[in-house]
Amino acid sequence: MGPTGCGKSKIAIYLRKYFPIEIISVDSALIYRGMDIGTDKPSYLDLKTHPHRLLNIKDPSESYSVAEFIKDANKEIKNILKSGNIPLLVGGTMFYYHALLHGLSELPAANFEIRQYLLNQVKYNKYFLYEKLKLIDPTSANNIHKNDSQRLLRALEIFYISGKTLTSLKKNTMIQSEYNIIQFAILPKNKEWLYQKIEFRIKKMLLLGFEKEVEYLFSRGDLNKYLPSIRCIGYRQMWEYLEKKINYEEMIKKIIFATRKLAKHQLTWLKKWKDIYSLTSSSPNIIFTEILNILKKKYKFIFFKYE
Repeated sequence: MGPTGCGKSKIAIYLRKYFPIEIISVDSALIYRGMDIGTDKPSYLDLKTHPHRLLNIKDPSESYSVAEFIKDANKEIKNILKSGNIPLLVGGTMFYYHALLHGLSELPAANFEIRQYLLNQVKYNKYFLYEKLKLIDPTSANNIHKNDSQRLLRALEIFYISGKTLTSLKKNTMIQSEYNIIQFAILPKNKEWLYQKIEFRIKKMLLLGFEKEVEYLFSRGDLNKYLPSIRCIGYRQMWEYLEKKINYEEMIKKIIFATRKLAKHQLTWLKKWKDIYSLTSSSPNIIFTEILNILKKKYKFIFFKYE
């Protein structure tokens, strides 16, 4: 994990030389085909040598939900493990990581009639909610105190509305208890260093032909600025420029501002993240050594390959 511009993909590709890993992209912009320059997608040669799963899986006219990502990521993780390799998830879409680790249960809204029915039963037996939940969903019941009527009521309400237990809804999405997960974050030395990297990347992006890339998308006729793909940072601002709503200089300033804001948001996520190893260098060989040392301390044996 890490903020935009810190070189996550390059480091992942470097690590693949030494570890038996396969890369899964965790990026809500890299999923789109034909959006390469503005997303700083790895080069064609890099992708041919070091394939990234969940990359180029959608047309810009399509949307992609967090729930779809969880389903796809879980499938890829299982396939990689079956092949005897280690899944390495790489990217900066922090909400995707959080949902994958902690679940994204689409729980139904409260239902007054069901709540009233359940509360009426408590009049005759004060432990009715707890006893009922223990029959329906013993796992949830064991995690809730028998006097915690609010949580017991909510767990039962979910079952009566959806026909599914709270435990089963959480199990559908959570991977934290299923796998042994090690989390690393590449953090910048300071904000100024990161902001310089961001500005350099944006200038490079423009020199590589980002305007022409968006011009092609603009000319397709089936895309608009409200689609998730065009709302991606860089594409939204370039779209405004092509619509003649802002000038070229304003467009560049807006991209820099939005990218900085994204990086700040990502760093806020990472500051609150639990069980994470922080890596402060941007040098792939130093990061490789740091990761290797962490793994040696954490496990008695570590298997890796040298080319």
